[in-house]
Amino acid sequence: MAIIRESIVVDRRPEEVYEYVMDAGHMPEWQLSAVSAERLDEGPVGIGSKVRVSRHVGRRVMPMTMEVTEYDPPHSWGMRGVDGPVRAQVHGEVEPYDEGRRSHVTIDIDFEGHGMGKVLVPLVVRPQARKELPRNEQLLKDRLEQTTG
Repeated sequence: MAIIRESIVVDRRPEEVYEYVMDAGHMPEWQLSAVSAERLDEGPVGIGSKVRVSRHVGRRVMPMTMEVTEYDPPHSWGMRGVDGPVRAQVHGEVEPYDEGRRSHVTIDIDFEGHGMGKVLVPLVVRPQARKELPRNEQLLKDRLEQTTG
């Protein structure tokens, strides 16, 4: 299956966008399916950091653990699901735009199903993600552009 990819321009500096995206507490603010999210470890975020996210998948709320696999502030990040029937692989890039005053944000998502997830991924998860990702990026843009400082 093809990776789901969306891009948007945000009127904030790359450092501000990156910091916001990598703060797990903000996930439910800009990701429609995220019900809650919390860091599972202490200290600065980096490769190996883990986040527990509960998401609406169809009509169910499913908890899943995501691990940071790439951490290159303020340029790119990667995360992958490490448990549960549906495991996402996410890659994001923040590129300076308009001499660094704005940011071009691109997010790629792919999914791997395990057990019942093998049925959920093509029937529920991919269609939901295709609809949700552009809306999530618009929410990200709206949240960051409404925030001052």
